[in-house]
Amino acid sequence: MRSIALYSLLLILITACGGGSGNPTNGNTDVWKPAPGTTWQWQLTGSVDTSVEAEMFDVDLFDTPVEVIEELHRKGRIVICYFSAGTYEPWRPDAWKFPQEVIGNPLQDWPDERWLDIRQLDVIGPIMEARLDLAVSKGCDGVEPDNVDGYQNDTGFSLSYEDQLRYNRWIAEEAHKRGLSVGLKNDLDQIPDLEPYFDWALNEECFYYNECDKLLPFINRDKAVFQVEYELDPSQFCPQANSMGFSSMKKRWELDAWRVACWEL
Repeated sequence: MRSIALYSLLLILITACGGGSGNPTNGNTDVWKPAPGTTWQWQLTGSVDTSVEAEMFDVDLFDTPVEVIEELHRKGRIVICYFSAGTYEPWRPDAWKFPQEVIGNPLQDWPDERWLDIRQLDVIGPIMEARLDLAVSKGCDGVEPDNVDGYQNDTGFSLSYEDQLRYNRWIAEEAHKRGLSVGLKNDLDQIPDLEPYFDWALNEECFYYNECDKLLPFINRDKAVFQVEYELDPSQFCPQANSMGFSSMKKRWELDAWRVACWEL
């Protein structure tokens, strides 16, 4: 009887710690976990238009005033805060924290922005933790860490699949520790390994590149896929996006307030 009691106690402790769930996102059950079809707005430039009808707003972590986040909350909106987790942006207020040895090649389409050596977590980690803390202090409900697919790009560093996997999981875990929802941005080829760690996905141009099926693991786990096309006409992707359960819209490259939302067509 004593052994059964001890086993029962151990089982309770394991379950309480999340050890029996097999799902890394279950460590914090309070984070926002949107279902497929959740409406949203993505605006990273200009003054945020808070009048847009959307359940979630994705805005810039550094540039969005606290007052705007508070206004969105008063309107019942979820606020996700964007920051780059994999690149150096010299215009950010914390850019001085990055030593030269972790700064690599410029991005192909954004020459002012440079890839980071994500293997050096002892250097980059504290900077990203401070950004996550900033998101908490500003009242963000979650974060959108960008540029988390450096291993597939000419970064100037020998980043492996495993290096990227380790870093992306770390980002997700640190966000969850702070009660923040976290989305996987692009990085389609790692979805089979990363989906359990992330609460939703955000993708750019999967219809343009004919690779949207790679995002279905999120839909199959009842997690939202927020998706944007820049070049295609809404008639070329919205019907399929709606049938797949994606929250898709057409946006301009500058990601201002303008949009055409597929779920409104």
